[in-house]
Amino acid sequence: MKEETLEFSGEIIELMKNAQFRVRLENNHVILAHASGKLRKNRIRCLLGDKVKVSISPYNLSLGRITFRF
Repeated sequence: MKEETLEFSGEIIELMKNAQFRVRLENNHVILAHASGKLRKNRIRCLLGDKVKVSISPYNLSLGRITFRF
């Protein structure tokens, strides 16, 4: 069963503990996001100001998962 998610582009505005980040989306909403497993596994660093692609569940629009770093 495929989980339905919403995809947004955004920019990291704050670094937090445990690979979590505050991300400002393209529509100016600010969410809390964590790095996906592939980003952690391949040791891809996400830094302040990076443009990222965020996947958000429609059930909780304040939490997301960073799936790609541009």
